[in-house]
Amino acid sequence: MSKLADNPVEMVKQGAPRVIRNDEELEEYTEALFRLTAKNKPTHVEQETIDLLTLLVTSYESRHRVLPQVSPADVLRFLMDQNHLSQRDLIPEIGSDSLVSRILSGERNLTIPHMHALAARFGVPASVFLGGRERRAA
Repeated sequence: MSKLADNPVEMVKQGAPRVIRNDEELEEYTEALFRLTAKNKPTHVEQETIDLLTLLVTSYESRHRVLPQVSPADVLRFLMDQNHLSQRDLIPEIGSDSLVSRILSGERNLTIPHMHALAARFGVPASVFLGGRERRAA
Protein backbone atom coordinates (compact mmCIF):
# COMPACT_ATOMS: atom_id res chain seq x y z
CA MET A 1 0.00 0.00 0.00
CA SER A 2 1.33 3.46 -0.87
CA LYS A 3 2.00 6.19 1.65
CA LEU A 4 -0.81 8.26 0.13
CA ALA A 5 -3.32 5.45 0.69
CA ASP A 6 -2.24 5.30 4.32
CA ASN A 7 -3.45 8.89 4.70
CA PRO A 8 -6.59 9.56 2.62
CA VAL A 9 -6.69 13.21 3.71
CA GLU A 10 -3.25 13.65 2.17
CA MET A 11 -4.52 12.04 -1.03
CA VAL A 12 -7.23 14.69 -1.32
CA LYS A 13 -4.81 17.51 -0.41
CA GLN A 14 -2.55 16.39 -3.23
CA GLY A 15 -5.38 16.61 -5.75
CA ALA A 16 -7.01 13.20 -5.79
CA PRO A 17 -10.37 13.30 -7.62
CA ARG A 18 -13.17 14.58 -5.41
CA VAL A 19 -16.93 14.30 -5.45
CA ILE A 20 -18.29 16.55 -8.22
CA ARG A 21 -20.27 19.44 -6.73
CA ASN A 22 -21.23 21.59 -9.75
CA ASP A 23 -21.50 21.67 -13.54
CA GLU A 24 -18.08 23.30 -13.95
CA GLU A 25 -16.41 20.42 -12.12
CA LEU A 26 -18.50 17.99 -14.15
CA GLU A 27 -17.21 19.58 -17.36
CA GLU A 28 -13.61 19.40 -16.13
CA TYR A 29 -13.87 15.73 -15.14
CA THR A 30 -15.74 14.83 -18.33
CA GLU A 31 -13.04 16.43 -20.49
CA ALA A 32 -10.36 14.52 -18.59
CA LEU A 33 -12.36 11.32 -19.03
CA PHE A 34 -12.69 11.88 -22.78
CA ARG A 35 -8.94 12.45 -23.12
CA LEU A 36 -8.18 9.23 -21.27
CA THR A 37 -10.75 7.11 -23.08
CA ALA A 38 -9.44 8.34 -26.45
CA LYS A 39 -6.16 6.51 -25.84
CA ASN A 40 -5.69 3.28 -27.77
CA LYS A 41 -4.02 1.39 -24.95
CA PRO A 42 -4.47 3.07 -21.57
CA THR A 43 -2.03 1.99 -18.89
CA HIS A 44 -3.27 0.21 -15.77
CA VAL A 45 -3.16 3.49 -13.82
CA GLU A 46 -4.99 5.31 -16.62
CA GLN A 47 -7.69 2.61 -16.66
CA GLU A 48 -8.09 2.92 -12.89
CA THR A 49 -8.47 6.69 -13.36
CA ILE A 50 -11.06 6.13 -16.10
CA ASP A 51 -13.02 3.87 -13.76
CA LEU A 52 -12.92 6.40 -10.92
CA LEU A 53 -13.83 9.40 -13.09
CA THR A 54 -16.68 7.40 -14.64
CA LEU A 55 -18.10 6.69 -11.19
CA LEU A 56 -17.84 10.33 -10.16
CA VAL A 57 -19.42 11.65 -13.38
CA THR A 58 -22.20 9.06 -13.35
CA SER A 59 -22.97 9.76 -9.70
CA TYR A 60 -23.24 13.51 -10.28
CA GLU A 61 -25.35 13.14 -13.40
CA SER A 62 -27.75 10.70 -11.75
CA ARG A 63 -28.39 13.23 -8.98
CA HIS A 64 -28.48 16.47 -10.98
CA ARG A 65 -29.43 15.91 -14.58
CA VAL A 66 -32.98 15.74 -15.88
CA LEU A 67 -33.21 14.23 -19.31
CA PRO A 68 -35.20 16.17 -21.90
CA GLN A 69 -38.58 14.80 -22.82
CA VAL A 70 -38.39 12.94 -26.10
CA SER A 71 -40.72 10.49 -27.73
CA PRO A 72 -39.84 6.82 -28.02
CA ALA A 73 -39.82 7.30 -31.81
CA ASP A 74 -37.24 10.10 -31.45
CA VAL A 75 -35.06 7.85 -29.30
CA LEU A 76 -35.38 5.04 -31.82
CA ARG A 77 -34.55 7.34 -34.77
CA PHE A 78 -31.50 8.64 -32.90
CA LEU A 79 -30.24 5.12 -32.14
CA MET A 80 -30.86 4.07 -35.73
CA ASP A 81 -28.90 7.07 -37.01
CA GLN A 82 -26.01 6.48 -34.61
CA ASN A 83 -25.81 2.84 -35.68
CA HIS A 84 -26.39 3.50 -39.41
CA LEU A 85 -29.50 1.33 -39.49
CA SER A 86 -32.53 1.35 -41.76
CA GLN A 87 -36.10 0.48 -40.82
CA ARG A 88 -35.58 -3.01 -42.27
CA ASP A 89 -32.74 -3.60 -39.79
CA LEU A 90 -35.27 -3.41 -36.92
CA ILE A 91 -37.62 -6.10 -38.25
CA PRO A 92 -36.13 -8.78 -35.93
CA GLU A 93 -36.96 -6.65 -32.86
CA ILE A 94 -40.28 -5.16 -33.99
CA GLY A 95 -41.78 -7.65 -36.43
CA SER A 96 -42.42 -6.01 -39.80
CA ASP A 97 -41.26 -3.11 -41.94
CA SER A 98 -44.73 -1.56 -41.87
CA LEU A 99 -44.90 -1.74 -38.06
CA VAL A 100 -41.44 -0.14 -37.77
CA SER A 101 -42.68 2.63 -40.09
CA ARG A 102 -45.86 3.18 -38.06
CA ILE A 103 -43.87 3.33 -34.80
CA LEU A 104 -41.39 5.82 -36.25
CA SER A 105 -44.24 8.01 -37.53
CA GLY A 106 -45.95 7.97 -34.13
CA GLU A 107 -49.01 6.05 -35.34
CA ARG A 108 -48.22 3.08 -33.10
CA ASN A 109 -46.48 2.75 -29.75
CA LEU A 110 -43.68 0.40 -28.85
CA THR A 111 -44.82 -2.55 -26.78
CA ILE A 112 -42.93 -3.70 -23.70
CA PRO A 113 -41.45 -6.66 -25.62
CA HIS A 114 -40.31 -4.23 -28.36
CA MET A 115 -38.66 -2.02 -25.74
CA HIS A 116 -36.80 -4.94 -24.23
CA ALA A 117 -35.66 -6.26 -27.61
CA LEU A 118 -34.47 -2.82 -28.72
CA ALA A 119 -32.76 -2.22 -25.39
CA ALA A 120 -30.83 -5.47 -25.81
CA ARG A 121 -29.90 -4.62 -29.39
CA PHE A 122 -28.64 -1.12 -28.58
CA GLY A 123 -27.26 -1.82 -25.10
CA VAL A 124 -29.44 0.79 -23.39
CA PRO A 125 -32.00 0.57 -20.57
CA ALA A 126 -35.52 -0.24 -21.81
CA SER A 127 -36.74 2.84 -19.93
CA VAL A 128 -35.25 5.14 -22.60
CA PHE A 129 -38.17 4.09 -24.79
CA LEU A 130 -40.87 5.11 -22.30
CA GLY A 131 -40.94 8.79 -23.30
CA GLY A 132 -43.55 11.34 -22.36
CA ARG A 133 -42.43 11.72 -18.75
CA GLU A 134 -39.63 13.66 -17.20
CA ARG A 135 -36.93 11.16 -16.20
CA ARG A 136 -33.80 11.43 -14.13
CA ALA A 137 -30.61 10.23 -15.79
CA ALA A 138 -29.79 6.64 -14.92
